[in-house]
Amino acid sequence: MDSSDAVVAFQAKEIRKIWNNDEWWFSVLDIISSLTGTKYPKGYWYSMKTKEFKESGSDLSLFCQPLSVKEGDIEEDYANTEGMFRIIQTIPSKKAEPFKRWLARLGYERIKEIEDPELAQKRMEEIYKLKGYSDGWITRRLRETDIRDELTDEWDKRGVKTNRGYAILTSEISKSIFGMTPKEYKEFKGLKEENLRDHMTDMELILMMLGEASAAKITKVRNAQGFFENRLAVEEGGKVAAAARKELEKVTGERVAIGEKTTVTEKSLDAPEKQKVIPYKKPLEEKA
Repeated sequence: MDSSDAVVAFQAKEIRKIWNNDEWWFSVLDIISSLTGTKYPKGYWYSMKTKEFKESGSDLSLFCQPLSVKEGDIEEDYANTEGMFRIIQTIPSKKAEPFKRWLARLGYERIKEIEDPELAQKRMEEIYKLKGYSDGWITRRLRETDIRDELTDEWDKRGVKTNRGYAILTSEISKSIFGMTPKEYKEFKGLKEENLRDHMTDMELILMMLGEASAAKITKVRNAQGFFENRLAVEEGGKVAAAARKELEKVTGERVAIGEKTTVTEKSLDAPEKQKVIPYKKPLEEKA
């Protein structure tokens, strides 16, 4: 995550954090350094894991995920609030108690956001503003998030409840609209850990909204049940947005998909023509 919010202070120590999978993840090495004062947090962390495994058979690595704050940095272990609670239990330090209270407060704030979604939306808006996004783009991004949530709620009610199921259905929508899965789209834009939709232009976001809103509408009208029927519905929803994309490309002679990262400035987001534009080529399916 590239933002001024990527580092927090705890007892005069900098703790790196990353917004990942809809929650904060914290640097394990920074936590260890803060709570123990060690100059060799990597060695301390290795000893902790070895000792814990020998004594209880618990693998502390399972509570972590390799992440990096900035693109190009070496990945290190990060843990979410729940994981950090578990890890600091093994640190013999008086400093651990105030850190537990700090994490508990963050967890409480997250619970309040679940109870009142408007709080989560306000937090997202503040984060995007700190990153330099324009007000117009933020409005569209938040609306796109709402539409996405409405669609996933429909999937959940209709028997698709796993993250893997969501990922497959999302992939089908993206492929129908742009001819690329999210993974292929990220590669196309040169993205790695970054959020794909945070690097979409206005038109790309609008087409995603149209595709997902259409998929939700078709899902409801057909009363789709189970994975197979929902997959057919999202494919049809994606085709609605794909038809709009193809017509726009035909009229303008320019491809909607922008093949590079979106620079976080008002000009680049509201005026995508300033970025690299890939000449329009007639899709294979239209040549027949």
